[in-house]
Amino acid sequence: MASANSPASTHLTVLQGQFRVSAGPKVELSTVLGSCVATCLYDPVIELGGMNHFLLSEPPATHARGEVDVHYGVYLMEMLINEMLAYGARKERLRAHLYGGANIRAGMQRIGTANAEFARGFLVRERIELMREDLGGTCARRVDFRPASGLVRCRTVAEAPEVAVQPVVRREPRGEVELF
Repeated sequence: MASANSPASTHLTVLQGQFRVSAGPKVELSTVLGSCVATCLYDPVIELGGMNHFLLSEPPATHARGEVDVHYGVYLMEMLINEMLAYGARKERLRAHLYGGANIRAGMQRIGTANAEFARGFLVRERIELMREDLGGTCARRVDFRPASGLVRCRTVAEAPEVAVQPVVRREPRGEVELF
């Protein structure tokens, strides 16, 4: 709870295909993830951070060359880093946290695993230090990130119970319907 002398925190939601950057000491970036991955980057020297939220790692080979689709990690990672650099961050000082990459439904394609592997590999290739990760599993996560301090809170959302599909009950028509 904010005191009478301090302004309340600003909560910004980062949706699929988005990224946000801030140095505001009262700003908190939040997202909810299933198979998606969120990267939280932080430059401790200038107290600037940002978060992205990507749906898939890379576009398929059939994707048109040169076409930017922000739902892919390959674009959102670059966009987040470039935006931070534009505000004075230095790449060699960046620190990363990775979250998400769950495989929510058994028997489905392992998109979460592919996203997590992409994100880890990207950080290695770009020589960005990975400080913490909470990736994989079968549960969704809620992530709250304070970009100015680099602090992150990640909470696991309990697995949703399987919902049995109910048969559609068709009733006998009663009366007449006149269309006009």
